[in-house]
Amino acid sequence: MLLASLGVSIANVALPAIAEAFDAPFHTVQWVVLAYLLAITIMIVTAGRLGDILGHKRVLTGGLILFTLASLLCGASPTLPILIAARALQGVGAAVLMALSLALIRDTVPPEKIGTAMGLMGTMSAIGTALGPSLGGLLLAGPGWHAIFLIVVPLGLVNTVLVLRTIPAHDARVKDTRSRLDGWGTLFLAGALGTYALAVTIGNGTLEWLNIGLIIACAIAIGLFIRVEKAASAPLIELSALRDLSLTTGLITNFCVATVMMATLVVFPFYLSLALGLNAALVGLILTVGPVLSVICGVPSGWLVDQLGVSRIMFLGLFAMVLGCLALALMPTEFGIIGYIAAIAVLSPGYQLFQSANNTAIMSPVPTDQRGVISGMLNLSRNLGLITGAAVMGTIFTYGVGRSDIVKAAPTAVATGMHTTFAVATIIIAFALCLAIITYKRASGRVPLETPQH
Repeated sequence: MLLASLGVSIANVALPAIAEAFDAPFHTVQWVVLAYLLAITIMIVTAGRLGDILGHKRVLTGGLILFTLASLLCGASPTLPILIAARALQGVGAAVLMALSLALIRDTVPPEKIGTAMGLMGTMSAIGTALGPSLGGLLLAGPGWHAIFLIVVPLGLVNTVLVLRTIPAHDARVKDTRSRLDGWGTLFLAGALGTYALAVTIGNGTLEWLNIGLIIACAIAIGLFIRVEKAASAPLIELSALRDLSLTTGLITNFCVATVMMATLVVFPFYLSLALGLNAALVGLILTVGPVLSVICGVPSGWLVDQLGVSRIMFLGLFAMVLGCLALALMPTEFGIIGYIAAIAVLSPGYQLFQSANNTAIMSPVPTDQRGVISGMLNLSRNLGLITGAAVMGTIFTYGVGRSDIVKAAPTAVATGMHTTFAVATIIIAFALCLAIITYKRASGRVPLETPQH
């Protein structure tokens, strides 16, 4: 998870240098990031299913090797098209890492310690997110943009060795006649996810004819996917699993939370620099507060899940996020930097509490032959939330500011946009909280949801 998160965050800071090196416009260079995210989004469920079929350890090892080789190719890319293609390959490897990390935790960790392990996973992801900008900045100031990709190569090699030496060899896999990949289902799901991701990415939140066409194509692909899965003897996703209200609720709430968390990354760099007038160095320093708090709170959040049970910690986390979003909508305009930090100090721990509880709730009851694909679906809901958050919450922010050229907007207009965005974010998280309460109250008879897992 650290490698996959680092792959996103470390590349963002290098975009200006890459644009200068290849003399390319921003709308072309941004595909260095988009190709990576799109590849993860499209391949993550398929990667999970391959793990279920071939073995989680075997596929994870292959994913690490692909990620490492693609990172080497990124660093050695002589042209921008080759770099973008290499980033797409790197994204496929990252999809495997993200899909199978949670599945392997469920395979190897005792039930009474799953919460703590999920919290540790959240910590590692947060470390990758926090480390990217600072490490990327240092490498850009020294060796240059090639180094931000090459630095990942030794990390990938170390992780490959660790997986080979520490993950048990008796890795469970599907062994019946249904153990084959659903080709048509994979194709239609990839088409649906790819067209959706492009629809919300292209045009920076505007609704053009191309976006409408992509949305229609997405709807058609979803319909074909459902039809194929119902008839398949070995479906990519067991659609009957989605009838489990707890699973469906977990995926929906995960999507909502990711949408809101992306808003903090999209909106606050503009607010801190344009509304509060802070320089770039101070903006970067303040923006690290959230990831650092997530790093600190990850393992304790998981421990609380093990001690107090899933539902209590999930409700507490979502409630803290409601308060954090409300505070972000109100406090920065009144108290400036202190108001932002105080609000983030509520939001980030709430996020980690939710993540630890939700991951545990979803993965704990999953049978061995479905852990990879369910883990992939869990990560997919997060990725779709991040993509949607960047587009939708960015559009809401622009609407609140009152002009598309945000850089030239008045500080008060930027503050209004921030207030509007996090008012909407508060509503989204409040909806997620209500949905979780209703679902888990219905399932109150299920012991893992209400009591500590001992």
